[in-house]
Amino acid sequence: MSGSVARLTDRQFRSIAELVEGHVGIKLPPAKRLMLEGRLQKRVRALNHSSVNEYAERLLDGDHLETELVHLIDCVTTNKTDFFREPSHFEFIRDIAVHELLGRRGRGSQDLKIWSAACSTGMEAYTTAIVLDNMLRSGSRFQFRILGTDISTSVLRLAKLGIYSKEMIAPVPDELAKRYFLRSRDKARSEVRIVPELRRTVNFMRMNLMDSKYPVDRDVDIIFCRNVLIYFDKATQRKVVDQLCSHLRPGGYLLVGHSESMIHQGSVGLKQVQPTIFKIESRS
Repeated sequence: MSGSVARLTDRQFRSIAELVEGHVGIKLPPAKRLMLEGRLQKRVRALNHSSVNEYAERLLDGDHLETELVHLIDCVTTNKTDFFREPSHFEFIRDIAVHELLGRRGRGSQDLKIWSAACSTGMEAYTTAIVLDNMLRSGSRFQFRILGTDISTSVLRLAKLGIYSKEMIAPVPDELAKRYFLRSRDKARSEVRIVPELRRTVNFMRMNLMDSKYPVDRDVDIIFCRNVLIYFDKATQRKVVDQLCSHLRPGGYLLVGHSESMIHQGSVGLKQVQPTIFKIESRS
């Protein structure tokens, strides 16, 4: 049977679904079966297997699991992102959050730490860097560092490169696009790259939100965790939100996606200030 025809058995689908949920918290209900089979075709071709059925057998026999797990996770994670996605968040940072956060410091450190959790290909992190650098050019006085983390190694490679198609930067205002993106000398490539000085303000590393500990500072000012919590069950959402909040300094902000505006319920010390923006007032 060809790879495009052969299907996962019920046992194989259940086993892979349990594997994925156990490692990254993402649920794969039966309705996601066709999607999973489609996404696994990339690995079927890469490993020269005859079908997803053969891929699953090799994966689940244990010998290949350790080396293949990271590739499986890359296949099943959704990496939808855009520059200036949910622009009200970046307006809030520019107009309110930065001034308030720095104002709480008095004469203390003027360093800001921002964490883009589930950063995908880096557009969220680089958008934040653009907004903050543009504030500095307008006279604000502070320094900033941005961390982007994701479970997917493939998207992190793209994020570190900072190379995007011209179509991807369509949401970026023209003035900012000219300032922060370099055009490819090869006209046929239709690519742009984040300027080096902005790339240096952002670091990327692999991290799983399901881990019991996060290798991240505990005085972060702003955390983005947008459009990933929806893939977790309620208990996992609560655990991840509480864990994220333990890395925010008092007065820091957690920004989530529009479909995640109710995630704060039950989280100690978390106050909703806008539908998708929360402030940590205390840490347990």
